Amino acid sequence: MKAPAFAYARATSVDGALEMLALHGEKAKLLSGGQSLLPAMNLRLISPEIVIDISDLAELQGIEVRGGVLCIGALTRHAELLASPQIGTFAPLLAEAVRHVAHPAVRNRGTIGGSLAHADPAAELPACMVALDATIVARGQNGERRIAAADFFRGIFATALSADELLISVELPIASRPSAYFFQEVARRHGDYALAGVAAHAIVNGQELSDLRMTFFAVADRPVLAKAASRLVSVAAAPGLIFDAAEAFGCELDPLDDQQASADLRRHLAKVLFRRCAVSLTGVGSAGMTS
Repeated sequence: MKAPAFAYARATSVDGALEMLALHGEKAKLLSGGQSLLPAMNLRLISPEIVIDISDLAELQGIEVRGGVLCIGALTRHAELLASPQIGTFAPLLAEAVRHVAHPAVRNRGTIGGSLAHADPAAELPACMVALDATIVARGQNGERRIAAADFFRGIFATALSADELLISVELPIASRPSAYFFQEVARRHGDYALAGVAAHAIVNGQELSDLRMTFFAVADRPVLAKAASRLVSVAAAPGLIFDAAEAFGCELDPLDDQQASADLRRHLAKVLFRRCAVSLTGVGSAGMTS
């Protein structure tokens, strides 16, 4: 199947892209890496009247540290995240997650901004943004606004972006104290869509955790920040505590039920991942520790 006919325009600046978005509104779609957009168009899940190509906008590319914040341009490709020493040093959770994104051909073209704006509930990077307490920076003709990642994702393929806004960057706070992270997903094969996954980050205070953000993906219509994880904060780790917290998290969930996995299977996998994550973060194992 091929996409229905559409117009094509190449933006030469962010302001130019915003002008076209303002003119065409919801009839337009942005093309960055195209790894999600083009398949959806070919399957006729979406039918934009015009595709606006922003893939060459240098001002939306790059990774840098600014005053205790790690800033990532929206057009930074997955492969660049994986290779970046700044990501490896200041956001190792993100580096670990990118290894699970599809396959090399996709990682060489796909962009972080495209992944976040697409808001696939089974995608790794949206969950990482919530776990890392990221800020999504959006720009429209009336200026910029900053949106907390926890508020950005609104449902399946739905975000807080307006039709005339462009996601321009992501800001990640750099931890000023020792921290720990954990990432794991369950998929039929490496590179397949996850049946369930978790991305987590916490501050380590001696033998205890604080600021724990355990975020699950592929189990709901958006990334889910586990409320039950608060039971593991500022307390001594114990197997019984971890088990009870995982069971409480299972009760929080209302998982997706589709041809890939039943709701019951996703709930079971989520509880297993919760326990694995908790065991790792609370110091039972040393994997995932950073400073």
